[in-house]
Amino acid sequence: LCCCEYVDRRGERNHLAACCCDCQDLDEGCERWLTGKSLSPGTLERIVDTVADRVRIPWFSGAVKINISLVPPLVLLPVFLHVAALHFLLGLLILTSLPVVVLWYYYLTHRRKERTLFFLSLGLFSLGYMYYVFLQEVVPRGHVRYSQVVTLTCGLILMLAALSRAKKDPGYLPISSSEKKSLQQGSPNTSVKGSSNGVTTSGPVSSRAANGEAKGYSRMSAEGPEGVKKDWCTKCQLLRPARAGHCRLCSRCVRRLDHHCVWINSCVGERNHQAFILALSFFMLTALYGITLTLHTICRGRTPFVALFYCPGAYSDYSSALSFTCVWYCAIVTAGMGYILLIQLLNISYNVTEREARLALRDNTGRRLLGGLVIDTGQYNRGFLCNWGHFLSLGSSPPQRSAEDIV
Repeated sequence: LCCCEYVDRRGERNHLAACCCDCQDLDEGCERWLTGKSLSPGTLERIVDTVADRVRIPWFSGAVKINISLVPPLVLLPVFLHVAALHFLLGLLILTSLPVVVLWYYYLTHRRKERTLFFLSLGLFSLGYMYYVFLQEVVPRGHVRYSQVVTLTCGLILMLAALSRAKKDPGYLPISSSEKKSLQQGSPNTSVKGSSNGVTTSGPVSSRAANGEAKGYSRMSAEGPEGVKKDWCTKCQLLRPARAGHCRLCSRCVRRLDHHCVWINSCVGERNHQAFILALSFFMLTALYGITLTLHTICRGRTPFVALFYCPGAYSDYSSALSFTCVWYCAIVTAGMGYILLIQLLNISYNVTEREARLALRDNTGRRLLGGLVIDTGQYNRGFLCNWGHFLSLGSSPPQRSAEDIV
């Protein structure tokens, strides 16, 4: 392959110069549009798949494919923020619509059970771009000391280090060799019939789904050696230990599964839950510190909270307007992440995972506390101190694998 050639999703050699050609679905769609006919079912999906497969850049060993979900944040975020800095009303409109668009895209991908790098790209690029605006527009004004810049930079580095750790293995359970072959070949998994330790699965399985329990997964339970219930996963073909769950997006079972986080594009489980909480905490501290420094610079003589809502000189020049717009963008993101962190801290205090809380709501087996912010299942709650001690000891030693964990 030359630097501009690539092997497409059909296994055929193609060239970047022909990226807009040879798409029968696109030709048919344009013809039907010109003649006023409706598109056949699945045409738009096939066109999108073809376009996503052809978005590549030249490279030494052949054109490299770019994940199309990475592109929108890199292009749209700076454009929207610069437009929002032109006028107060534009800023109000854009900063109000951005969360709505992000939530809409989240529910769209969540409904289709698709993994996407959009949220991870948006988060990382937002951090980089906010830091760039801070250095270019706020620091040159002379009101931010060198030590404050170093403190903000260290907080950003610590947050990225914790995020990198949270992106690693959340505690995946090993899958059987037959399932590995099935995943590699891309063949759909058929219903499993077998038994292990008194657990038997046969015929159709439950079609209910809740936070990682997708259609086709049996939740038949068995009593372990210590009287702890374990579940059989027909997809991974293994007996899951207590509190483990299957993630529909990752197609893997995870020890002590909490939830699949779109912001890190990975599950949060036994081995990375502490790093996830640490990354959220560092983000909150760094973001609040950066917001405070920026507001003290562009709105002199006012407290940060007052300056956030009343800063008369914010739109006196474009530099101040851009900084103030970025502050509001950071405040919106920080409020959302703060809510996530609050729920996580409450769940840890009651020793319940997000997955267990949703299952308890579905089965009406838990009780709502603190106005519904936390769902106490009562199954693993041993008191505040014991619950936090259990959380801080997660992943301290590798779990012991027994013969009943793998079938």
